[in-house]
Parts: sequence; C-alpha cells; structure tokens
Amino acid sequence: MTEPSTQPDTQPAGVVTERLRLVLWDEPTVTAIRDGGRLPGWHPEFPREDDRGAATLWRDGDPWGPRSIVSVKQQVVIGSIGFFGPPEPADDDVPEVEVGYGLVGPARGYGLATEALGALLARADAAGVRVRASIAPDNTASLRVAAKAGFTGVRGSNEDGELVLVRPAR
Repeated sequence: MTEPSTQPDTQPAGVVTERLRLVLWDEPTVTAIRDGGRLPGWHPEFPREDDRGAATLWRDGDPWGPRSIVSVKQQVVIGSIGFFGPPEPADDDVPEVEVGYGLVGPARGYGLATEALGALLARADAAGVRVRASIAPDNTASLRVAAKAGFTGVRGSNEDGELVLVRPAR
C-alpha cells in the first residue's frame, strides 16, 4: 500500500491552531526525552511517562509521528500528540492509524487537547484515513475529548483493558 498523500510539515511552526502549534519531533527532542534531559521551552512537568513512550515510536521525518503541543501564548511545550506510525489497512482494507495525546496537569481542562486533536484529525481526514484511540475506561477527560472529536465506534477493549474507539474517515 502506498502512504496516503500527506506531506511532512515544511514550516518549523508545524500544524497551527488558534492557541497551539503541533510541532513534529526532531532528533534533539527525542534524544532529550529518551535520556531524561530537558530542553528550553518545556513545561516543568514535560515530558510525562506517556511522552517517553511516544519517543519509542519516533522516526525521523515521519509526518505521522509524535509532535509537541506548544502553547502559542506561553511559548512552552505542554504535551504531545501524534499517530503511532503511518496508516495501515485495517481488516476491511480501510487505511487506519492510532492516535495518542496528553497534556501536563496544569494545561488540562481548557479545551486544548480537543483543539490539538481536531487539528491533527484534519490531516487524517485529508488523507482519507480512519483513526482509532485506546483510552482507559476511567479516563473520563480523555473519553470526553474523543467523543467531541467524533470517535463514535467502540471495538471493545485491548489487552491493557483500554477501550478502543474509532472515528470514521471523513
């Protein structure tokens, strides 16, 4: 299968919304996250454990990879979002990809995760890709974000007990 037609970000700003920039990770960012280092402009609570997990999925130049969520107002990294690699055909041959996202504690509750997810889903929509998310059933905040973003299908749970939600390609 050929990769859907999305191009890597050509601007250092990445994907831009009203309040956020979603910037693809580069090698220095991933190295710092993996090695427990810190870069200027990171919130004191970044990286979180989930961000360290996302660093294991990074491939240089992959437009489907992890991104920093940067607050435009504060010019600080407040979380991460990204796909778990390029789309692959699902059982029904529809290209599908999994998304993950998370914010540092003080950034939660302001609609920023919803805004970031919406911007990234627009990229998947443009490529005709269906998106899934695996969310712990007790993570009500993340479940609300997914519901607002149009994740309507439930495929049951994965081996970790997380709910597997699906958003149709648009």
